[in-house]
Amino acid sequence: MGTLQKEIYNHDSDVDVTHKINTIELENWVNHLKYIKKELNNLIGLCDEDLSHRLDDENVLQKFNKKEVENENLLQALHKYMSSRRDIIECEDTQCDMAYIAEHESYRKSYLYHLDKYRRLKDEFFKTVQGKFTLLNAPSQA
Repeated sequence: MGTLQKEIYNHDSDVDVTHKINTIELENWVNHLKYIKKELNNLIGLCDEDLSHRLDDENVLQKFNKKEVENENLLQALHKYMSSRRDIIECEDTQCDMAYIAEHESYRKSYLYHLDKYRRLKDEFFKTVQGKFTLLNAPSQA
C-alpha cells in the first residue's frame, strides 16, 4: 500500500481505498467508544445507591459497571489493533491484504455488537427511570 495516509486518490487501488476507509472507520469507532466511556461514567454517577433503591432494581448500577469494563476492553483492543495496522504498508501480496481486511471485519462485528448491547441497556434504563425523577427547584405553579 505504501503509506497509511487517509486521503483517497484516483490512482489508489481498490485495496488501498479499502485500507484507507477502514482506517477512518477505526478512528471513528475509537472516538465513539471514548464518548461512551464518558457517558457511562455519567450514567454510573446518576445510579447512586439512592436511585438504585428508588428504581427497585439493584442491578442497574451493576449492568452499567459491567458495560464500562466491556467498553474499556474493546477500546484497548481497538487501540492495539490500530497499532498493528501500521504493518499494512509491508503487505506485498493479496493474501496479506485480505488478512487485514478480514481482521477489520471481525472488529467491525465486535464493535457493532457492543454498540447494540449498550444502546439496549441505555434504552432499558431510560424506560425504567422515565417519570421517576423529580426536578429540584422546579418553579411552583401559580
